[in-house]
Amino acid sequence: MTSWVGRTAAEIAAAVREKRATPREVVAEHLARIERLDGRVGAFRVVRAETALAEADEVASRGDLAELPLAGVPVAIKDNLAVRGESKRIGSAATPDTPADEDHVTVARLRAAGAVVVGLTNVPELCVFGTTEGVHGTARNPWDTSRTAGGSSGGSAAAVAAGMVPIALGNDGMGSLRIPAANCGLITIKPGYGVVPAGVSDGDWFGMSENGPLATTVEDTRLMLSVLAGTDVVRSDAPGTHRIAVSLRSPLAGVAVSKPYATAAREAAGLLIKAGHQVRRADPPYPMSLGVTSLTHWTAGTAEDVRGLDPRQLTRRTRVHATVGKRFVDRVRGGESREQLRRRLEPFFAEYDVLLTPALARRSPKSEPWHERGWLRNVLANTNYSPMTPPWNLTGWPAMAIPFGTLPSGAPSAVQLVGRPGSEADLLGLAEQIEKLRPWRRTAPLDPVL
Repeated sequence: MTSWVGRTAAEIAAAVREKRATPREVVAEHLARIERLDGRVGAFRVVRAETALAEADEVASRGDLAELPLAGVPVAIKDNLAVRGESKRIGSAATPDTPADEDHVTVARLRAAGAVVVGLTNVPELCVFGTTEGVHGTARNPWDTSRTAGGSSGGSAAAVAAGMVPIALGNDGMGSLRIPAANCGLITIKPGYGVVPAGVSDGDWFGMSENGPLATTVEDTRLMLSVLAGTDVVRSDAPGTHRIAVSLRSPLAGVAVSKPYATAAREAAGLLIKAGHQVRRADPPYPMSLGVTSLTHWTAGTAEDVRGLDPRQLTRRTRVHATVGKRFVDRVRGGESREQLRRRLEPFFAEYDVLLTPALARRSPKSEPWHERGWLRNVLANTNYSPMTPPWNLTGWPAMAIPFGTLPSGAPSAVQLVGRPGSEADLLGLAEQIEKLRPWRRTAPLDPVL
């Protein structure tokens, strides 16, 4: 009997379209893996076992099965996006346990493409922090379960890295796709502004939040992004020669990049040189004020998200974060500081097509009850390990995380690629070259099946 666990979304969809597999058997096999492993990983808040099997049968009966790009593919959804019939808790006790009447548009697009939603994944409260733990569960890194999977799409990343689903949906407001992808050895892309429908929260953190895919291959990333975007625009021919800047410098003053992540970026640069690209060391002109700009937007987004929620049911770190942000809401809503940052960085991206950086500054924190810790301790832990991602939410430009090399612990390391607006296809093309030249192990060694 063929096993579908560990196969890519593209492989599964092709097999279902060609009647070599049924959606039910594919989904059942992944549900069994979730049941076996999620007690160790903590990826899911809700597993839709019976419902998912019924929906798999519905996919099998569709008249357009042979044309569905994600036919029968199990998918996990981050628990800040509406799934019809399920509550959206966003990692909090303060949110209502009320089933959603309709799918979020991105969920609807995945279903229309033939995907089957097997569950909703854990997030930190209101998706604020870069570690995933709270009243609904703790998501651990399948490569090293003593460490957090990252956040805020931590559950989605953990589910894919553990082989519980081949792809998952997440979103990214200050790095919330790229951080857990980098921790868990996955591919992701935060698309540029407007490529994929957002609607993540009230105001999408002032337009900084973007929905995107988590996957184990560039092919699956490209496939899922195409479905989410409702277009084939992310499909491209082989990339030409690009002018690539390599920067090992943290965008945030006072934060140093550790040796393993700097080494990964250097080695990725060498790989791209051998592939024929023009690669040079060059640092973007990050302003000294970038840390303050990031903090004001980060906290102000949370201040908007807590409106209407009972503060007594929020954790202390979330309450403080929102309180700090209230004073900045009016300032950041105008977007002046973000426009200034774009203008400052545009000449750099006129000289270079792509920026290559480490994806993180250091490995993820220990998997501990960070939601019970103080606000400042959380902010410092997040900032010290993930300073590389926020600038590209502030600008609204596309950015990717790509597995590259390993840390001394054996967990994956990763690099980040950033491009100018509209460069998603180019970034995916470069990631594909990296994948061919330096392939990575796609799934954490939790189970001898994989």
